Amino acid sequence: MDFLRILGNILWFVVCGWWLGLIWLFFGVLWCITIIGIPIGLQCFKLCSMGFFPFGKNVTWENVGVLSPLKLIANILWLIFGGFELAIGYLIAGVLCTITIVGIPFGLQCFKLMLLALVPFGARIVKV
Repeated sequence: MDFLRILGNILWFVVCGWWLGLIWLFFGVLWCITIIGIPIGLQCFKLCSMGFFPFGKNVTWENVGVLSPLKLIANILWLIFGGFELAIGYLIAGVLCTITIVGIPFGLQCFKLMLLALVPFGARIVKV
């Protein structure tokens, strides 16, 4: 299984992971320019590794219904100022990847990252 995980991550990085990870990095830098946005920028930097190499990692959410008010506000700000556009990009990439049978695992990773792009606060990345 490690060989397939490594192969999937290498193919992902070459095909689309490098620019999708750079988008997370770009949003992190933009958010860190402002003092108020530093926590959101730091979360973007954490999720950048998931954008570069998603295979072998899963996303778990804390009790989404019981999010703290700060996480809820951060998710709303993120959705308005970057998250929605990123999620649309992942949706389009996921649909394009699932057109072929070979691309289905890559499309599933895109859909996983799409959900992460919509609600990054309260999400935790765990290695499988």
